Amino acid sequence: MSERELNRIEVLSQVTQGAMTAVTAANVLGLSRRQVHRLLKGFQTDGPAAIRHKARGRRSNNRIDPAVRAFAVTLVRENYIDFGPTFAAEKLAEDHDLKVSRETLRKWMQDAGIWLSRKQRRTFHQPRLRRECFGELIQIDGSDHRWFEDRGPACTLLVFIDDATSTLMQLRFVISESTFSYFEALDLYLAAHGRPVAFYSDKHSVFRVANQSAKSGHGMTQFGRALNALNIEILCANSSQAKGRVERANRTLQDRLVKELRLANISDMEAANAFLPGFTDHYNAKFARAPRSTDNLHRPMNIAPDRLRDVFCYRDERVVGPQLAFSYERQRIILAENEITRGLPGKYVDTFAFPDGGFEVRWKGVSIPYTVFDKDQRVTHAAITENKHLSAVLEHIKAEQDKAPPKKRRAGKQVTRYQPTGKRNNGWNSKLAKRAKEKAEAPATQAAE
Repeated sequence: MSERELNRIEVLSQVTQGAMTAVTAANVLGLSRRQVHRLLKGFQTDGPAAIRHKARGRRSNNRIDPAVRAFAVTLVRENYIDFGPTFAAEKLAEDHDLKVSRETLRKWMQDAGIWLSRKQRRTFHQPRLRRECFGELIQIDGSDHRWFEDRGPACTLLVFIDDATSTLMQLRFVISESTFSYFEALDLYLAAHGRPVAFYSDKHSVFRVANQSAKSGHGMTQFGRALNALNIEILCANSSQAKGRVERANRTLQDRLVKELRLANISDMEAANAFLPGFTDHYNAKFARAPRSTDNLHRPMNIAPDRLRDVFCYRDERVVGPQLAFSYERQRIILAENEITRGLPGKYVDTFAFPDGGFEVRWKGVSIPYTVFDKDQRVTHAAITENKHLSAVLEHIKAEQDKAPPKKRRAGKQVTRYQPTGKRNNGWNSKLAKRAKEKAEAPATQAAE
């Protein structure tokens, strides 16, 4: 019995024993006096069982026949095993003329083990202890947000945070997450702290090659190649929860940093990047914690500063054609003919694209002069663009379209240089008709004379 029914039995028992009047019982139970007398009559006749709801345990009048339920579950199991309840209910109605509500079908599928509820599908992420040493693991991520609210365009904040201490190691505002953007932030990080043991990131294409079975390439991204040269490991998390340190920092920064930029009346990336060092110091003083070990695992640089330019660039290889030329980024690069380049057809040369826009071609470390044969195409068809790059790509496309000269429209006047005189020109047919008329009128004119 329910708690309400047990309460009614207790009150009616007191009325039967004379310890309470029917009027008082009606006030206690929130019922009318007539209803109390009706319940009391049944209680005196059948005992506590009279208070129990009569429909309890009985089959519902609108219950679907078990045979229909079994038939629907069989159809789903045979034809729609990977369908959700909503889509499966639509298909049962369309193809089998079996109309069942989606929630009823959801319960049937759950009971049959075909569908798992949201609670059953829930994934549990076990907590992970912090690393013991400062500089052992640095979590990195990019947060795309309207950092300047309505005062400026949206941009991305690159965040480097230490796993052991939750210390913000590096913040940098950039247009979007790209290889060159991370090169810029990494250069600042290394200059300030040295080389950490490893970076921990998501599976963004900057950090990880999407096609692991690709036959060409070296199996690592440009950022991975640079870290390999610096002897720094890169690890990719399987989920955002695995790198929760930087994800929670992003959420905090999207609240606090946005308001700090508003108070400072900052609306562009240059001023914001100048503001970040002071904000970082204040943030770390408030939220950073001491590591379990006092060891600092940051290491000094293994590459001279003047050689970092060759590390933080986009390096690739190209095969030189028989005409001392090769294609690069929709451009035709033609090498200058000299003693070195005469033997290069069929061989690989190294290309270096630098963040400042510079480009070099080298053969065994020797720079080779070149010329560019043709310009970029105006449109790159069927280019695959990731969601994180979409804003930056659209801005670049718009800038290129604005720089392109407008296509000249050829009007009729520009082609024929015709200037209207206001007189109607009937063409050659009218001239011939006029001459024929003059010839016909000539004999009549002579006869009159």
